[in-house]
Amino acid sequence: MVRSFLADISLKKRQKLESDIADYLKFREEAASFFSAYFSEVCTRKCYQSKLSACCTREGIITFFADVVINAMVSKGRELDVLLEVLKKPNNGFKCIYLGEDGCMWRLKPIVCEMFLCEYAKNEVFGKNQRLMREWESLKKRKELYTWPDRRVVFDTLETCFIDAGCSSPLMYLHNSPGLLRVKSRALSCAASCRGD
Repeated sequence: MVRSFLADISLKKRQKLESDIADYLKFREEAASFFSAYFSEVCTRKCYQSKLSACCTREGIITFFADVVINAMVSKGRELDVLLEVLKKPNNGFKCIYLGEDGCMWRLKPIVCEMFLCEYAKNEVFGKNQRLMREWESLKKRKELYTWPDRRVVFDTLETCFIDAGCSSPLMYLHNSPGLLRVKSRALSCAASCRGD
């Protein structure tokens, strides 16, 4: 559905979507760089080489619709073909279906995956360096600027764009999750009372 939508939209609409996600992609580069610099070795040794990959459990992954859209926008056609092929295979194991021989098959993995750190990894890295823990907390706060709908956020904007085009997905949590709908409702009520409505 996402591939078809992106293939059919006008160049102007595509450029608008690219503009909408540009700041988010910069944030993701910073988050990935932080992870690579401070956690990659720990996580590779503790989970991936040991074949545990506990953070990539099949039931532990939450993918937002915006994750799918953004990944489709930054991926090559063949990369998306591989993801679709993997979905056709049964997943009887405990690992995420997208965890391949070289790690995650997504070009830009879901935000929940990017921002997950197990207690072991956090203790290994932050136990030695409180400055890094503050940097991580800052990244987590910045994530909310794109995903937490107490204001207009890119994850909500992307869902709205597809909904307006007649698309529907159970991954559209910002329009379907009772909890996130309450967050949006409270934010609107607060904004209205601040304006004196």
